[in-house]
Amino acid sequence: MLTLVVALAALACAVLALRAARAGASPVGPDALPQDVLGLRQEVAALRAEGRDALRHLAAVRYDAFGDMGGHLSWSVALLDDGGNGVVLTSIHGRSEARTYAKSIAAWRCDQQLSPEETEAVEAARP
Repeated sequence: MLTLVVALAALACAVLALRAARAGASPVGPDALPQDVLGLRQEVAALRAEGRDALRHLAAVRYDAFGDMGGHLSWSVALLDDGGNGVVLTSIHGRSEARTYAKSIAAWRCDQQLSPEETEAVEAARP
């Protein structure tokens, strides 16, 4: 009989301890995350938003601007962000001079006329 009383008392203590442990534990779910995890999520979201404005879509096209020159010394390079905003740079090399041009690109389009090589660079940079 004494063994039964001790076993019931131990069971009661175990149940009380389990209830106390559950009461102190935080509920599971996205709203129950610690503040540092929520802060990390906000930082990741901010970095993703910032990354959209980075000039990360790049393409270069090399070519011969003049028929009497070889070596593909002329080039056009497109530097664009996720929205297709940025710049296309072109350098045309001739026998006695080189000229460099920059044209703004907005939403994958340019207000100025693009050369075929510049158009190729913009299209190659497009994801």
